[in-house]
Amino acid sequence: MWWIDSGYIMFVLPALILTFWAQFNVSSTYAKYGKIYSRRGMTAEQVARMILDKNGLYHVQLGRVRGNLTDHFNPKTNIVNLSDTTCTSTSVAAIGVAAHEVGHAIQHATGYVPIKIRNSIVPVVNIASQAAIPLFIIGLFFNSGLMMDIGIWFFSAAVLFQIITLPVEFNASRRAIAILEGNYILEDEEVRGAKKVLSAAAMTYVAAAAMALAQLLRLLSMRGRRD
Repeated sequence: MWWIDSGYIMFVLPALILTFWAQFNVSSTYAKYGKIYSRRGMTAEQVARMILDKNGLYHVQLGRVRGNLTDHFNPKTNIVNLSDTTCTSTSVAAIGVAAHEVGHAIQHATGYVPIKIRNSIVPVVNIASQAAIPLFIIGLFFNSGLMMDIGIWFFSAAVLFQIITLPVEFNASRRAIAILEGNYILEDEEVRGAKKVLSAAAMTYVAAAAMALAQLLRLLSMRGRRD
């Protein structure tokens, strides 16, 4: 059975538990610090614009997207998109998230190597990740070692992407905290709150990488039993 095997229990289940915990942790941490408002009274959108301008990124625009914690930077359009719950909020949590996304814009503008690598492999990873599991299952069904190996190699590309994402996200958070603190946008205790929010968010990327690696180990385990 595809879903019931020792590899699932040994590798995937612990990663799944970590993923659930990370999602709960980031939601609860954001909710907590989403109720603590910056004394300066600036919205996340205002903070994002100020940081962009201070770094000479006048060409980078600010956009708005629906949802909660759907904030992201689009390097193709040079737009920092802030979610509905972030954009107009003056909370410590929202300001931290906005500064983090601006951190990605700064990475892109300064040629930060990990983000350049990640952006360059996105098209390949999208195709490989979608094809990996179907190819592996076909190989498993027809007892084709070659098809299973191709599926594993394709899935390895997705794992690589998740691993490369980690330094990109950690670096963006470090940049955000340094900017918020160095420019006195947040006070000391507010900076600590923003740091906790970004640390919780970073754990979701760690969990995603752990899940991808666990799935790869499971595929390798299943492949080994077919030799």
